[in-house]
Amino acid sequence: MFAALLGTIGAFVYGSSDFLGGLAAKRISPLLVTATSAATGLVVLLLLFPLIGGQWSWSAVGWGALSGVSGAVGLSLLYACLAIGPMSILSPLTAIMSAVVPMTAGLITGTRFGPLGYAGLGIALVAVVLVGFVPEKGAVRPSLKGLLMAVASGALIGGFLIFVDQTPTDSGIVPLLFNRSVNAALLFGAVGVLAVATRVRRRASGLTHADSSAPGSGSDARAEAAGSLRAALLLALGCGVLDAGANVLLLTGIHLGDLAVMSVLTALYPAGTIVLAAIVLRERIAPVQVAGLVLALVAAALLALA
Repeated sequence: MFAALLGTIGAFVYGSSDFLGGLAAKRISPLLVTATSAATGLVVLLLLFPLIGGQWSWSAVGWGALSGVSGAVGLSLLYACLAIGPMSILSPLTAIMSAVVPMTAGLITGTRFGPLGYAGLGIALVAVVLVGFVPEKGAVRPSLKGLLMAVASGALIGGFLIFVDQTPTDSGIVPLLFNRSVNAALLFGAVGVLAVATRVRRRASGLTHADSSAPGSGSDARAEAAGSLRAALLLALGCGVLDAGANVLLLTGIHLGDLAVMSVLTALYPAGTIVLAAIVLRERIAPVQVAGLVLALVAAALLALA
């Protein structure tokens, strides 16, 4: 029961983290937001380590590092496929894959449930699709490229859960330290490569130096840009803090409970995003998403009882 509660809370914390990250990504590069969030999460985990602790081992380090690679590539593919669209199809497809892959791995390795447990898993999978569904007017069919990227993204995010599940139960947050370290290194490396490539293109186009007489290049525009950057970085920092907290909840839940249960509950993370968007941004929650939220609560209750 406690593990199911951690999974449900963790999903909402993940969704809250994504909400802040989405706001930040409207101001600066999504890749930079993700990298900043990863680095912030690493700092938070380092501060928590003296309190939570954990046994160092090659298993904890290795699986933690692998989860960092899987998570970084999975998130990059997620942002890329959502940019291609349509989100209304690709977003729930990614979420359902991120649940099905580790759930299948858990069932193959011997996890068994009673009738309530299997009912809870089934309802949770339906809830994942409904909660992640983003209604789009006139949405077009997804391309094969978009579908393949969504499937790969979900599988890699699911792989992150599988790798974390392999870590020793006495490792504490040691695996997460290496997860965040590898994640931040890869993402900041990608940011650096893109920055160099952009600079090279601008030089080739003769745009290295901005025209100081161009509209919006005055002190007011610079001050506005600086303010927007500060706001974006603060949002990215908040995103990293929440993401680190969600990772701790996830790892604790996996060590106390079961991979199959934690995977489907974690995949409900869009619930936290849409609830915050409704409260903060006054965005309307679609009826299908309301149904998904209700089913998510039902599924969490059934899994807790199971």
